[in-house]
Amino acid sequence: MTGGSRPSAPEPAVPGPAVPGPAVPEPAVPGAAVPEPTVPDAAVLPGRSLAVCAVIGAAVMAAVDEIVFHQVLGWHHFFDRSTPAVGLVSDGLLHTAELLGLVLGFVLYADLRRRHALAPAHARAGLFLGLGGFQLFDGIVDHKLLRLHQIRYGVDLLVYDLVWNGAALVLLAVGAVLAVRARRRARS
Repeated sequence: MTGGSRPSAPEPAVPGPAVPGPAVPEPAVPGAAVPEPTVPDAAVLPGRSLAVCAVIGAAVMAAVDEIVFHQVLGWHHFFDRSTPAVGLVSDGLLHTAELLGLVLGFVLYADLRRRHALAPAHARAGLFLGLGGFQLFDGIVDHKLLRLHQIRYGVDLLVYDLVWNGAALVLLAVGAVLAVRARRRARS
């Protein structure tokens, strides 16, 4: 220190306006981790948790369908009522929609987690409902009503249809049971 000047003492902190939000408790032991503030139960969004994960579930099942049955096994394209080139383009459009669904679903999921609003039990139920919902929609609407494609060609479809739609119903039943349990737990 040159010139004989002394360092000035730090000025005392002046309390400012109170910042809204939960108070952070002091640790019981100096140096220990401070527990995270708890979020009131009213902030949890069970309906949104279920819906967001249903979007993710439907997109995941679309990806499984598109990858396994359209690409790996090559049993069908999304739209088989035209040329193979059109079928390939329709698969690309399905893949685009599935990826957009995954991105949207995970962005919304991350938002729920960030806000501490995720209801995990409802989210699990939504995932299974989305998986089964896509599978059943594809099996009934795409395969039978619109006849966009069949599961496989050149074979008796009854067994394939029963397994396809049966798997969808099992996934939906699991989702429904999980949703009922989640709702009951949320009420108690």
